[in-house]
Amino acid sequence: MTTATPRPAALPHTPLAPSPSVRTARPDDATALAALSLPFVGSGALRERPVSLYAAHAADFLVLEAPDGTLEGCVGMRAYPDGGDGVGPAGVVYNFCVAEHQQGSGAGAGLLRAVLAMARAQSLDALFTATTGGGGLFLRYGFTPTTARLAPRSWAESLDPRRNARILVRTW
Repeated sequence: MTTATPRPAALPHTPLAPSPSVRTARPDDATALAALSLPFVGSGALRERPVSLYAAHAADFLVLEAPDGTLEGCVGMRAYPDGGDGVGPAGVVYNFCVAEHQQGSGAGAGLLRAVLAMARAQSLDALFTATTGGGGLFLRYGFTPTTARLAPRSWAESLDPRRNARILVRTW
């Protein structure tokens, strides 16, 4: 007598829904970047930036683009030749936001991984950010609290002390 293990019934093939992709922003994304950032400006989490700034600095931004072309998240990263207090080339992460319906889905983590890869590709020694929130995502990805004196001077001087932002750094 031969016994065979029953095989489960085959499940019907269900194609996965297209997922958002990360790409570099283009100047024509400026209006969408400003609109995506607006709820975070309203809450005080981000500084208001004019559409013209998004257009002029589009190459700083990575965007999370839905299959239908809408932007669902963005993060800016600007490189500086040197950080403060002897730190070599450094970058600053700014204007990091994810649309409400994408929050908690891993979209922010995907953007952060992409910006970390971009910083490594540019051979940056450190990556700084300022956050008015808890910074949990940054902390999970190896950022640690620091002081403004280690950050690129022009960026550190542009911080508004009234916002009481926490400065974080990630080094390699």
